[in-house]
Amino acid sequence: MSEVTPAEVQTVVAARRLEHIKTVFIGVGRPSTAAILARMVHNPGLVLVYESGTIGAKPFHIPLSIGDGELAETADAIVSVPEMFNYWIGPGRIEMAFLGAAQVDRLGNLNSTVIGDYEHPRTRLPGAGGAPEIASSCQQVVVIAPHTKRTFVETLDFRTTVGFGDGPGSRERLGFTGRGPTAVITDLGVLEPDPKSDELTLTQVHDGIEVEQVREATGWELAVADRPRVTSPPTDRELSALRELLSR
Repeated sequence: MSEVTPAEVQTVVAARRLEHIKTVFIGVGRPSTAAILARMVHNPGLVLVYESGTIGAKPFHIPLSIGDGELAETADAIVSVPEMFNYWIGPGRIEMAFLGAAQVDRLGNLNSTVIGDYEHPRTRLPGAGGAPEIASSCQQVVVIAPHTKRTFVETLDFRTTVGFGDGPGSRERLGFTGRGPTAVITDLGVLEPDPKSDELTLTQVHDGIEVEQVREATGWELAVADRPRVTSPPTDRELSALRELLSR
């Protein structure tokens, strides 16, 4: 089998997070790929929920968008977007959500709105979508992002989605019911919030990655656990299933 890529490791690690999860809210791209892989290998009973209103979708291909017809055709139920947010997400009925972002700060806050000044941005991004509500109310959030200084920044250009806000107590003051980000999975390792400070801390590095590499790819002085775990390499089963999925 050919050499494993960083993107494949990241996807496999994200899929493993879903092994004992009942429901996951996902968008398109790598989060969707990881969730479908989890159903194929680890958790066939996993319920995939998409923002378009499909509950229990069972796609065999990676959807092109949240409006992909296969999601509706294979879903257990289809609800309106208002029902999705008011009945399923708002009361915390979704156990885990996968989110992406253009920028992440040390407290797990996310930017998906603009790069540069808001009034005169260098880049206008897709925007919030449902991410602010998802991050506030789903029981926990996992962020999937590439690990570069461009993404992991000291200060967000715009705070689209609250992770831990300004630190301990922020979520409670805002009335958020979900736990917030429990992990940020990158192509270099895994960051998890410190239980006291809420600051993202490197707790796991992927096989072959050195801690210093992760520090150099982070836009702030990264906190590191005393003994970061090393990611177990993808198994043959995980890798074969992922590559089959990507080739469909």
